[in-house]
Amino acid sequence: MTRLTTKGAVVGLALLGAVGLLVSAFRPWVTGAVDDAVLGATRISATGAEVAPGLTALALAVAAAAIAVVAAGRVARAIALVAYAASVGLAAALAVRVLLDPEGVLGPVAASRVGRTGSVENVADTTVWPWVALLACGVALVGLVGAVRGLREWGGPSARYEVPDAGAGADVAGPRGERVGSDWDELSAGRDPTDVGPDERT
Repeated sequence: MTRLTTKGAVVGLALLGAVGLLVSAFRPWVTGAVDDAVLGATRISATGAEVAPGLTALALAVAAAAIAVVAAGRVARAIALVAYAASVGLAAALAVRVLLDPEGVLGPVAASRVGRTGSVENVADTTVWPWVALLACGVALVGLVGAVRGLREWGGPSARYEVPDAGAGADVAGPRGERVGSDWDELSAGRDPTDVGPDERT
């Protein structure tokens, strides 16, 4: 197992990518100029959250999915892996859309600021922040590749605190062969199974 396929590396890369997306979402992605009857000739800018709606939610989804990938069971891991990949892909698509058509994404923002629908004609350029968002997606993508490669080598979550299978029976054998309740039953009954009592400590 390489360093990039460990659970810690996967979560670290995913969180780093998610933070990068969150930070960039609140920075200006597009700046431009409009010449409108209401706005007049003025310069205007829009943040990533304005021109790429849903970016912050996707950033949080990347982080949550990565944590689920390393912590959940086999089936849940597969679902989380799909959610992880979809979130990264959608975030990258939003950034690419802004880079390809800055005027198209700035026009509706300018119109909404004067209470209008549709779009306002403008001349716009992108800033460095959409590229930062793409870089963050790339970092998260490395974590995704690490998760795919390391998935088969990771152990499943501990079954110590899982509810006993009804088919297997809720009781376990005690030290003298008697039937005693499981730790789960003790916890459900409000007793601490780790509290051995004064007689057993001596």
